[in-house]
Amino acid sequence: MPFGHNSNVTVAGDTYHVQTEERGAAHALIDTTVYLRGRVLHRRTNSFSDLLPLNSDREQALKLRVDTQHRSVVDEIRTGKLRLALPSDGKTRGHTPAPAESAAAIHLELLNAKTWLSGKRALLQIAVNDPASKPVERATVMARVEGAAEPAAFSSETGSLGRANLAFDMPPLAGAEVALVIEASKGKAHAQLRFQLRAKPRVPSTS
Repeated sequence: MPFGHNSNVTVAGDTYHVQTEERGAAHALIDTTVYLRGRVLHRRTNSFSDLLPLNSDREQALKLRVDTQHRSVVDEIRTGKLRLALPSDGKTRGHTPAPAESAAAIHLELLNAKTWLSGKRALLQIAVNDPASKPVERATVMARVEGAAEPAAFSSETGSLGRANLAFDMPPLAGAEVALVIEASKGKAHAQLRFQLRAKPRVPSTS
């Protein structure tokens, strides 16, 4: 059963619509989008591939993540922590229009989410699109491994099809909490994916 939320948040006379949904096991993404008068102002995406395959317990964990992400975005709008660029259509009251590029949103997707790691070799096939599903060219794509023994970060840039590949050897891991974090940015638009990884437990040696 898909989980999701829809909320309206009114701040300074403007009503923002916040929509959060999980996009199914095939995509394994929790997607939150903020709209104002039909225009996308913000998008936040997080992976739940670490919960696959789903069972009753993991579905409850997924529901909690969806609830938490939705509530977090709603609270950030109410408190002003999330700075939203408002459309400069002449109808906005009491706000100074932000530069047009900051109003743009991008969508980040790891195309090979289930096969990106082969042994110690990582190959990330990444797509960056705008809200209309059009490729975003020359977006900066970065990947880092949290929990690595030493800081490890890798970067590339999307081509005309909005695609970028990152290939690297997985660094030695030191932390108990290990995650692959992928970020894309173009101008002031930003998107992030986070994949929780399981570090292999050390097997005690037997004498």
